[in-house]
Amino acid sequence: MNDTRLPELSSADESAVRALYHRALDGWNLQDGSAFAGPFSEDGEVIGFDGTRHSGRSVIAAELGRIFADHVPPEFVARVRRVRALGPGVVQLDAVAGMVPDEAEDIDPAFNALQTMIAVDAGAGWRIALMQTTPARYDLRPDLARALTAELRSLIGRGPGPV
Repeated sequence: MNDTRLPELSSADESAVRALYHRALDGWNLQDGSAFAGPFSEDGEVIGFDGTRHSGRSVIAAELGRIFADHVPPEFVARVRRVRALGPGVVQLDAVAGMVPDEAEDIDPAFNALQTMIAVDAGAGWRIALMQTTPARYDLRPDLARALTAELRSLIGRGPGPV
């Protein structure tokens, strides 16, 4: 009989993967494309809220640098909901994220999102292989949309750091 359970993840690896995620969000909030891209693997990818895909750490840094030069995007607040090993050296992190527009004091529910990050450790430490942001519209479940907004609202002022 085959064992189909996913492998266990050490607390040290879970902490390292959470820190990787928060480093990327900190880079976004600092409006620094290189800081955002820093935790990614050389061939890492990011899929943005609008579906735009950027492949490669240097491309991610350049494209986000261009975005940050053109306008001030809202800051992220986020909460990690789950971290799990998918296999040896492969981890999935699931988070919820919201954005507080510049000069605003509250979450804009239109930017609420689910974020999924795949991190890999091929022997040189954890790196982000893929980070995807999906709008959390909950079209048929307005109760879930309101609950997510309330959860994210509770994070305002804490920054994207460990939660």
